[in-house]
Amino acid sequence: MKVQDLIAYKKSFKLSMDIFHLSKGFPKEKTYSLTDQIRRSSRSVCANLAEAYRKRRYPKHFTSKLTDCDAENGETQTWLEFALACNYLSKEQYNELYKESTEIANLLNYMILNPEKFGSKSS
Repeated sequence: MKVQDLIAYKKSFKLSMDIFHLSKGFPKEKTYSLTDQIRRSSRSVCANLAEAYRKRRYPKHFTSKLTDCDAENGETQTWLEFALACNYLSKEQYNELYKESTEIANLLNYMILNPEKFGSKSS
């Protein structure tokens, strides 16, 4: 099994790509602030998950990287709130993206609480 087979990875990759495409419509003057930040944080969920998966033999490292994923996912949620407040996203777009992000958070939390189910050795 590879990291790309994990449901959390698939969902976080999809969310990142959805954000990328929607953020193309953000104002050009926000390119180096909101647009860049929301793209970076959403991509970091996948990147940190890939790192976590490579460290799954070591429970503390695995869990640490998963909490980094969760933190980046939380940051993405905050940027989504800003995008909504600035009227760069419709309420429907925001709700769908936020729902996807919440599903990812739940999957990450499951992984954090059950590292042994992902190849992590018992402490």
